[in-house]
Amino acid sequence: MIERISVVGSGYMGGGIAQVFAMSGRSVVLADVSAEVATANRERVIREAEDYARRGLFPENAGSVIAERVTAAATIEEASASADLVVEAVPEVLAIKHETLARVGDSSAPEAIIGSNTSTISIGTLATAVAHPERFLGVHFSNPATFVPGVEVISHAGTAEGVPPLVIDLLASCGKVGVPIADVTGFALNRLQYALFTEAARLVDEGVATAEAVDTITRTTFGFRLPFFGPFAIADIAGLDVYEFCYGSLGAAYPERFTEPGVLSDLVSRGQLGMKSGGGFLSTPSDQAGAIASYRDQAYAELSALLAKLGPAPVDY
Repeated sequence: MIERISVVGSGYMGGGIAQVFAMSGRSVVLADVSAEVATANRERVIREAEDYARRGLFPENAGSVIAERVTAAATIEEASASADLVVEAVPEVLAIKHETLARVGDSSAPEAIIGSNTSTISIGTLATAVAHPERFLGVHFSNPATFVPGVEVISHAGTAEGVPPLVIDLLASCGKVGVPIADVTGFALNRLQYALFTEAARLVDEGVATAEAVDTITRTTFGFRLPFFGPFAIADIAGLDVYEFCYGSLGAAYPERFTEPGVLSDLVSRGQLGMKSGGGFLSTPSDQAGAIASYRDQAYAELSALLAKLGPAPVDY
């Protein structure tokens, strides 16, 4: 049972992570380079919770809940000593993370789980600094941690088999979605995010579209689907034979950038064309097409209504 949590690195990400755990009923201890920094960031986290409550984003008593459940430690060692889970959220610099994780590992109980919020550094590389590295893994929240639901849960080669499920269950109890990911450079989130950004930047470089046009077409077309359907579900719904045809066109025009993935051609060659054949990347049977279309229509209509209510984002091109 994970009830006592320490967050080492109390800046914007660490503070948001502390809010997530505290609002779920856990006791949270913040630590940083000094007691003064940890205390100041605890006060900031309380103020933020009060602001969220005023805006209707948190319960009305959120400020008092955070004040009661989040404390500041004098040192990293003090914060780590009694924790069931320690989440490291210090700057994305290997030397700083190694030093911090070594201190956490040496001062925490051997059975305490240690997680790193790194977004890019190999978990296996970080594990070399941790005493009892079998209890270590990546726990990668997205910005802002308070509101983005998905969390990458990344095991290194030596992570004990039972550790990731404990963390995933904890995240679920906090309203988060923990997703197991292998320990590769960029994990999954950033490989996907930067693949999209690379092609978006090329479109601007080539004069195909402005930055504003790329952003607009992304969020109003395929990006509009993504809160409800991931890329494999979208492909299965469209038909994998359609995707194969499009790869042929794109590959002919941009051979260095678009090559049909082997997993796609294998499925098509076996007649697994997605939902219309009853199997593709997913196993959704074809008789679910009506239910999916009904869900899709309602989801898209409600998202459109929400966007109309919120109005455009206050960005300027």
